[in-house]
Amino acid sequence: MNDCLFCAIINGDIPSTKVYENEKVFAFRDINPQAPTHILVVPREHIESVDALNAQNGESALSCLLAIPEIAKAEGLTGGYRVISNIGEDGGQTVKHLHFHILGGKKLSESMN
Repeated sequence: MNDCLFCAIINGDIPSTKVYENEKVFAFRDINPQAPTHILVVPREHIESVDALNAQNGESALSCLLAIPEIAKAEGLTGGYRVISNIGEDGGQTVKHLHFHILGGKKLSESMN
């Protein structure tokens, strides 16, 4: 996608603080952290959201999910963490590229408000 912020970050056109990468996944620190540790995990393949997952691109999402525990461990999130994926405008999705937020580094509120 030519106008996708996360595709530009993955391609190195926009700087980021990378914390993890492999052939299918790229992870970097959120520039507006909502917790002491706030990392975005994105597939290298452009997929708009969870709603756009199918049999052809599902492996990209699975690769992200498999990377999350590795990233959390490397970040020292031994007491637990939260994983969130926002879908669509009402769900709070601001970048139309599938991504998973890892939030941790403190006791998180049970409230999602």
